[in-house]
Amino acid sequence: MTFSVASVLRRRWRGPKYLLAIPAIIWYLVFFAAPIAFIVLYSFGTKDSSRLVPVDLGSLSTKSYSAVFDETFFKTFRATLRISVLATFLCVVIGLPVAYFAAFKVAEKWKAIILAAVVVPSFTSFLIRTVAWRIPLAPNGTLSKWLVGMGWISDNGIQILETPMAVQIAIVYNYLGFMILPLFVALDRIDVRMREASKDLGAGRVATFMGVTLPLAGPGIVAGVLLTFIPMCGDYVTATVLGGAKGNMIGAMIASQFSGAQNWPLGSAMAILMIAAVLLALVVGFVVVWIAPRLAALASPVVQVVRRKILSDQSPASK
Repeated sequence: MTFSVASVLRRRWRGPKYLLAIPAIIWYLVFFAAPIAFIVLYSFGTKDSSRLVPVDLGSLSTKSYSAVFDETFFKTFRATLRISVLATFLCVVIGLPVAYFAAFKVAEKWKAIILAAVVVPSFTSFLIRTVAWRIPLAPNGTLSKWLVGMGWISDNGIQILETPMAVQIAIVYNYLGFMILPLFVALDRIDVRMREASKDLGAGRVATFMGVTLPLAGPGIVAGVLLTFIPMCGDYVTATVLGGAKGNMIGAMIASQFSGAQNWPLGSAMAILMIAAVLLALVVGFVVVWIAPRLAALASPVVQVVRRKILSDQSPASK
């Protein structure tokens, strides 16, 4: 009996390996590929408000794509890209010290507390967290009155609401946790002996961080950038609640075409172009990050030769 049970447990799966991925494949086909396919199809249709789905697919055309290319779209897209890139950069700058502190500078019992402080705000609704920023950023809010009382600003109070700055502040706050968590995981997996070996070989703290810690944390930085930059580009709640007309983002413009104007073909065309632009930005960023170290490595021998030449020319023996 024992032998038969053991033989059953040792029996391996002999079917095709890809069958194990079928649930995930079905999930992505139904909830990702199919919606994207519908959006692509709708983008070639025409508006028909008389239908439940206001899209006429009887005569496909590219008129929606032609209508997208106007100054308003490009201006809003540039603002969206600028806010998203700056917010991602700020998330890295703010999140990396926090993750580094939690991974290397505190005891084990405090790591859970720090991570809980990062995660707990996400338990609240995204919309509520965004609306809450209207209180400190209001011209007559407590923060504004305190700054006026200290004499640091004029009596008119802070004028941040309905501006891109309000969107920038809130969007960094909303997505900062998505940067800290993958950074912490990447840093926490680094073998401490590698950092100690670097210091034993004479490297200082900065050299150890730049030469050992930061390269090993690269996968966490990449994961954090992907988890923040992509949803930032499509965020429309923050822009709608805090941005107004001056802080509009492309996500809010697309949402208005679907909900307000009922122009699904134009909204679909905007969405497809936004997806393509975001993917292009990621590809360009990846190429820059991938090529820059290799160009530096190729240029290193040349730099060393030039440096030796300069030092030899400046030496007393050469004079």
